[in-house]
Amino acid sequence: MIVFLLAYFGLNYLGQGNEPTISYTEFSREVGAGNVATIYSKGDAIQGQLKSPRANPEGGGTYSKFRTQRPAFATDKLWQELSSHGVTVTARPVVQERSFLSNLLISLIPIVILAAVWIFFARRIGAGLGGAGGMFGRKPPPKPVGPRPDSKRTTFADVAGIDEVKGELDDVVDFLEHPDAYRRMGAKLPRGVLLAGQPGTGKTLLARAVAGEAGVPFFSASASEFIEMIVGVGASRVRELFAEARKVAPSIIFIDEIDTIGRARGSGASMSGHDEREQTLNQILTEMDGFSGSEGVIVIAATNRADILDPALTRPGRFDRVVNVAPPDRGGREAILRIHTRDIPLAPDVDLPQMARVTPGMTGADLANLANEAALLAVKRKQDQVTAGDLSEALEKVQLGAERTLVMPEEDRRRTAYHESGHALLGMLQPGADPVRKITIVPRGRALGVTMSTPEVERYAHSEEYLRGRIIGALGGMAAEDVVYGVVTTGAENDLEQVTNIARGMVARWGMSERVGRLSALPSDAQQAYGLAAAPHTLDVIDGEMRRIVDECYEEALHKLREHRGRLDALAGALLESETLEEAEAYRIAGIPRLAKESETA
Repeated sequence: MIVFLLAYFGLNYLGQGNEPTISYTEFSREVGAGNVATIYSKGDAIQGQLKSPRANPEGGGTYSKFRTQRPAFATDKLWQELSSHGVTVTARPVVQERSFLSNLLISLIPIVILAAVWIFFARRIGAGLGGAGGMFGRKPPPKPVGPRPDSKRTTFADVAGIDEVKGELDDVVDFLEHPDAYRRMGAKLPRGVLLAGQPGTGKTLLARAVAGEAGVPFFSASASEFIEMIVGVGASRVRELFAEARKVAPSIIFIDEIDTIGRARGSGASMSGHDEREQTLNQILTEMDGFSGSEGVIVIAATNRADILDPALTRPGRFDRVVNVAPPDRGGREAILRIHTRDIPLAPDVDLPQMARVTPGMTGADLANLANEAALLAVKRKQDQVTAGDLSEALEKVQLGAERTLVMPEEDRRRTAYHESGHALLGMLQPGADPVRKITIVPRGRALGVTMSTPEVERYAHSEEYLRGRIIGALGGMAAEDVVYGVVTTGAENDLEQVTNIARGMVARWGMSERVGRLSALPSDAQQAYGLAAAPHTLDVIDGEMRRIVDECYEEALHKLREHRGRLDALAGALLESETLEEAEAYRIAGIPRLAKESETA
């Protein structure tokens, strides 16, 4: 649209003079007054020049040159009038028109503008695509990633809590440092190492540590960098990456989030077998173990979805080793906390082994965030050291959310106290349940109150009794409201979600139902598509068994709370008074010996 307007303006206005078009009557009047010096006529069109300028009757200012049009019905004697007043009739136009060259240049203006705009955007797109897709721009070849000038090199000393994974990668580092010793034994350099694990377990940190320990060139890329709109760009970038790595072999290529391009082919994710994602994957497969060969190049990839990767990618010869990076155990968490607090001044009351004990399931990233939050709290409080209270409050903030300044009516506050006391009391009474660490009715996140329970020891397999105990504890809040008030409220929404997930797993995944049997009727990946992984009759049986388990647990929760109503009232009263109860105080008020509870858990 803009180009069209420019062309219209150029063709119609540029190069034209400022002479106005006057009426034929005005022209005749000027001829009769003897004020016309010269004219030029072509057909009925007349151009002329006055002897003396006149005021423009149709606009402001004056004019001396003019245009007019003689009407076809005019019967005046124009020639006699012109001759009698000495008007010169010229053979050349009074108002000179544009030359052929001027017309040509003006007509080319829109084309030049359009070409300039096209080249500008083509260069921008080409610079972004690079490689084969960049028509006018090309990305520079990949360069090894080195430590930044303001940071030190990452080594295995910066990695803790996953010693078995470090052992797997130590072999790779040793091979890169002493390749001749392995070649003498006929051992070949592994082509690839796949680090699989949930987010935050330290997969990227491990890759950086391998590069730092080996002292070899390290190329880093995210899988999403290979995917572009134009087909073939991703494959071209893969070729360039491996070509540069071979030039400086032995070297390491790290590809983060490889599931972006490594999904199983033919899974229906694309309409064609030749889309950009699959071409990029095919190129990686060829580069890792194809006719071209990649001697001396080790590929380390990270993913948290190893189950969806293409089988050709995880076979020996490509990713020879699949290393599962699991969340750290208690000793690993303590070591991780020591690494992340080595630059933080800690007060004498800080007990890192105790903090590791109450943080089961937390990953390395979670623990790093915990240490940082504690340091931020200490700065806000203008302290010189991080105290145990700072770490405890940071843990609550990370796990439960920040405190909210919410003014609740007294009746809602009392109901919340009984709700949380029900959770806590059943957790204390249920054999094998996780110990209660803290009870609070201070609103945090989306919750009006919170009961924290963490295990004494690491649990890697759960019995049916333990899972039923968790269901009973989760239903304790609703059961307490039922016992005390005879009604339930919406405060149990999150509890019911937790109960539903546990009951569904017991019945449909872990074979803890006689009616469903020892089969996995709803695998974990099918939970989001609930109802599509089993026959309708089986789903009805699953629903019935889930309801049976939950109903039995709820009846048991009601029975225990009625039986220990005095302890429930004592806990609720203490919460209303102090709002927060720590572990030892909560067990003392409930009248339940904590040492006996620890022996039961052990």
